[in-house]
Amino acid sequence: MSTTRAQLADAVSRIRPGAGDEAAVLADRADGTVVRCGAVVAKAHAPDADQVALAARLRVAAHPRCAGILLAPLAEADTLADGRQITLWTYGEPVAPDEPEAAPWAEAGALLARLHTVPPTALPGPLPSMRGPAKAARAVARLRATVTAAADAGPAAAEAGAGTEAGATPVRTGTPVRTGIAATTGPPALTTSAARSQLAAAAREVGRAWAGLPGWARGEGRAGAGPGALCHGDFHLGQLVRHHGRWLLIDVDDLGLGDPAWDLARPAAWYAAGLLAPEDWARFLGAYRAEGGPAAGSDDPWPRLDVPARALTVQTAALALAKAAAARRALDEAEEAMVDACVRIARLSEAVG
Repeated sequence: MSTTRAQLADAVSRIRPGAGDEAAVLADRADGTVVRCGAVVAKAHAPDADQVALAARLRVAAHPRCAGILLAPLAEADTLADGRQITLWTYGEPVAPDEPEAAPWAEAGALLARLHTVPPTALPGPLPSMRGPAKAARAVARLRATVTAAADAGPAAAEAGAGTEAGATPVRTGTPVRTGIAATTGPPALTTSAARSQLAAAAREVGRAWAGLPGWARGEGRAGAGPGALCHGDFHLGQLVRHHGRWLLIDVDDLGLGDPAWDLARPAAWYAAGLLAPEDWARFLGAYRAEGGPAAGSDDPWPRLDVPARALTVQTAALALAKAAAARRALDEAEEAMVDACVRIARLSEAVG
């Protein structure tokens, strides 16, 4: 990480002299590393990023039709020594995670509506497809790999995880209350056979919910006919920053043509699971409709949102289980709620055939 941070800081200094010497890491994940150097943010994209698609997405972000909706890049993409692309952006103030009452739900709804109503024909093409369903499929694949690895570990892992030294904290798969999956008197270690069975059972419930989705929601094809709308592809409140007094959408890695309902799906899933307050959902949906957003309908939004919301529920639950196992921790309450929602989704899907 220190090498990547230094390389990004060097790229910033070459492209934007005087941007700042100190490089603070904002994110470091498999899909990208982000550092801040003063007023400039540099992102090293994933090693396997489609460079042609990324270039197209950057052109859209810089296009005048998306001004006031998407944060525009500062410069053309550069590259690191290992071939990863670097993009530069102006730093913006993120949403404060510890102030939920101030979350800009109305502003988010309005921005998404404006994005969805940008005519794709007015933008430089060809435009890639929105990557949301493909990301959901990768999350499910990651969970399956985690379950397989846990099963392959077998009794040897239980013995290895039995120590009490620093760094030997047992992996926990969740609390035993709501899911109804292998309930116990406490959150068990993944290194025990009971815990591996619990993880596998939870993964099966997530898999059942996934299997009930149509192919397009699993990344197996585009929904419906026609070119689709311009979509963000990975919307959540972490994709908003305040820049010069107004909120803008950031992170165009998944931007492209697709079903605009996908961008509403994560808030819809949280609302359905009881994690988003009804008044926040109403503000978000109301602002989206007021700006002419096409994905919510004029009355009941759920005919459009149901499938994408179920897909985002599965994605969130799959990542929660995989990350909790890797980090040797229990699921938190919100993560448990998403796993529970998958149980309900699976049972409902199977009940209606």
